[in-house]
Amino acid sequence: MSNVSPVAELLGQALYHYEKLRPLFPTYGHLIISAVFPIWIGSHASLTKPSSAAKPPKKDQNEYEDTEEEVGPGPLQKMEGLSPSDALMLPVTAGLTLSGLYFVIKWLEDPAILNKVLSFYFSQMGLFFAFSFLKDVLMMIRSFVFPRHYTQGGQLWKVSQSERKFIAAGNTSVKSPSVRYSPLAGIWGLIPLPGMAATLIWKSRNASYQRLQIRAQVRGLFDCKFLVGLIDVLSALLAFSAVGYFAFVAKLWWLTNFLGFCFCYGTLQVMSPSTFWTGTLILGALFFYDIYFVFFTPLMVTVATKLDVPIKLLFPRPPNANDDPSITPLAMLGLGDIVVPGMVMGLALRFDLFLYYQHKGAQKAQVEGSDPAAVKPEYQSPTGAWGERFWAPSPKPEKPEFQPPYYDARAFPKTYFKASVIGYVVGMVTTLLAMQYSNHAQPALLYLVPGVLSSLWGTALIRGEIQSMWHFSDEEEVEADDEKKEAKEEPSTKSQKSLLMRLFSSEIDTLASKDSDSQSKKTEKKKTDDSKSTKARKAEKDKQKENFDLISFSVSFPRKHKSKIEATSSESLDDEVDKVTQVYLNADGDNEPPLKRRRRSVKKPSSE
Repeated sequence: MSNVSPVAELLGQALYHYEKLRPLFPTYGHLIISAVFPIWIGSHASLTKPSSAAKPPKKDQNEYEDTEEEVGPGPLQKMEGLSPSDALMLPVTAGLTLSGLYFVIKWLEDPAILNKVLSFYFSQMGLFFAFSFLKDVLMMIRSFVFPRHYTQGGQLWKVSQSERKFIAAGNTSVKSPSVRYSPLAGIWGLIPLPGMAATLIWKSRNASYQRLQIRAQVRGLFDCKFLVGLIDVLSALLAFSAVGYFAFVAKLWWLTNFLGFCFCYGTLQVMSPSTFWTGTLILGALFFYDIYFVFFTPLMVTVATKLDVPIKLLFPRPPNANDDPSITPLAMLGLGDIVVPGMVMGLALRFDLFLYYQHKGAQKAQVEGSDPAAVKPEYQSPTGAWGERFWAPSPKPEKPEFQPPYYDARAFPKTYFKASVIGYVVGMVTTLLAMQYSNHAQPALLYLVPGVLSSLWGTALIRGEIQSMWHFSDEEEVEADDEKKEAKEEPSTKSQKSLLMRLFSSEIDTLASKDSDSQSKKTEKKKTDDSKSTKARKAEKDKQKENFDLISFSVSFPRKHKSKIEATSSESLDDEVDKVTQVYLNADGDNEPPLKRRRRSVKKPSSE
């Protein structure tokens, strides 16, 4: 019998393990996709204005359009930045928590009570994350079903919800219609609809975008004002249902995964290592933490298998010979193996956005002939508008764009993020192969940390951007914004106090009851009233009225935007009414109280 060559023996071993792994391919594919999915969506949802971009114009918080996109450039998110000291504290805190849970499980012998307590605790936390995740999903679905604009026949059509029609944007030819009354987008708009069906769809569209303004105020304690729409209500109901069913009815594996997705999605939006070297320290510290508690202690495996809480993802797998046939065998992956590398991967995506605006600023400075360090292009939100991008893809511009909307603002180059995803997938595949070969639980961070860090720093080394990557931080801009916000809040507080002082000292105009003893005072007051716009007077009057209420709660439709023509005509009309009213007051009503004079009907001046 001839000896078997080493190559043939190696191929035989590879074929043996392949046949052994083949039934597990669906499970492992499910695991890898489920691990990358929350990292991908959470990282994109965490995108905020980088320091290389200029802040967009601030929107008026008191005005609102029913077709306005809710995820546009609004108040920037504030993330919890981790410091280098957290590289030491995170492993210590995690180790103490893990040890405490392990000893409680051993002491109770039955983890059912601990599961109930932790399920209630995680349900409270998961409720907020589930609401945020479901709201973003429903908003994405709405953008596909009811887009704000779409392209058809080479023409861009924008919706006018109040008039229930789509209007052609830009110049159109005389032959082509400039208005469409179908509520459906794209080619679906060519389908003839009965009048009742079209009306129902228009009402559904309006309901999906319409929001109510809710305000609650307790004088001296708080004053909150927020918008609530149909999507918010549906998201809250679904989140309550999912969390309640998991906590009090049954802990299904797919429901555990859903809550795990929500935890990862929310955590990646509120936590950031701030800098790459801080992220490298944290990953390095947790790298040794994971190795120690998996290989040298039973703590990690015991806690992960005994506790039935949403701190892991579960995946059905083919049963083994030793498995109970009445129980579905499950593979698991801890959320820490997703969140910990995902924080650095999200930072890599924000670094890609920083480089995008830095490059655009350099192009703009070159065209203007100015200093690149002093030129910052205006920031455009890179998130949302999935449906609009599908129905109305933007054509590629011939020249570089320096003013929003940018063609590639939502599809900017993601070199470092994609490199980190590749490193993460390679590390996860290596983890699964090592677990299959050793037939023992593996610390995933043992393979994920080298995969993610080597891909990121290796890419920076190849591109010659090690220095830019080392000095990059997404925390400095937040601190600067906080200082500006605090500086702006100080004068507003002073003005509010002075208003309250005027209120208590009875200096409000509506409470004054002075007669016209001096003609100069009346003339001065008239000039002041005439110089004010209608909007400013109305806002001041509403604010004074609100300050009288001790406890107030109101639900109203938000204020709509007014066109310049409407505002001008309204002001001119008010000026005419003021003039007529003033003539009447001077005619024969000077001796009457001011409130009574205002209630009387307007009379035209008599010609004498």
